[in-house]
Amino acid sequence: MQYIQWIIKGLAMGAADVVPGVSGGTLAFILGIYERLLAAISNCNVQALRLLGRGKIAALWQHIDGTFLLCLFGGIFISIFSLAGVISYFLEYRPIPLWALFNGLILAALPTLIKSLRWNLLRVGLCLLGVAFAVSVGMLAPHELKPAPWLFFIAGAIAICAMILPGISGSFILLISGMYAPVLLAVTELQLGVLALFLAGCIFGLLSFSRLLNWLLQHYHDATLALLIGVVIGAFYRIWPWQAEQKMYLPWQYARQVGDADIGMALVCLIAGIGIMLLLLNLEKWFTLPATAENATTKD
Repeated sequence: MQYIQWIIKGLAMGAADVVPGVSGGTLAFILGIYERLLAAISNCNVQALRLLGRGKIAALWQHIDGTFLLCLFGGIFISIFSLAGVISYFLEYRPIPLWALFNGLILAALPTLIKSLRWNLLRVGLCLLGVAFAVSVGMLAPHELKPAPWLFFIAGAIAICAMILPGISGSFILLISGMYAPVLLAVTELQLGVLALFLAGCIFGLLSFSRLLNWLLQHYHDATLALLIGVVIGAFYRIWPWQAEQKMYLPWQYARQVGDADIGMALVCLIAGIGIMLLLLNLEKWFTLPATAENATTKD
């Protein structure tokens, strides 16, 4: 049953990765698999290559936490390829409810994140630094680009670094670099050559950047978590539903000055996002309770 949990969490991460402004790393961090994910990716190293060269496949699989990665990335890729078209539609025609959904996801998880640390002055300062960093990235303006093929490799390497950093969206990095539309087109039209270049860049960036984050968590665990929590909080600046031309509005101000605020549907999606996140946070309880009950029955 643990495998199903990992796949479901991968599906949630993949859905987040498709949306500019939301990070799959945010979902991994919120759902409690972030440190395990970084450790598993970091173990794809020289020792892994040696085990592969010696034909020790079982040892290699255990070294890289292969089952966990397979389930998680399986869920991510299924979600990306199945939801790319749907999310593209909502981004173009109904963006406010979509942003409200992701606001609900993060809002529901914030109390758990904040309670996970013992706060002191240094950690509060690092949290504020994380907020400032996320907001400054969110203020960058997107532009359009007609990319050369090699740019897909560079885009993949940079975007994946942002993608595994909570609060900073890899999709948003693609957007501000002008690569979001070309990459999304490649996914929807299955342009395999372009996707291969992008994936190669992702692998390169993932293996290098994950080691840095993993080292920070091993040596400065609580300080790094405080910084990451700040980055997650700062992400609200980018995903606030009622904004136009990088200016934020209250819903009723948006209705007066910009257009339809879609408040009713946004509220529904906000509540749905909170509900989905609460379900995701309690996945382990949902899956372990039946097993616990079964064990108790067996003992009786």
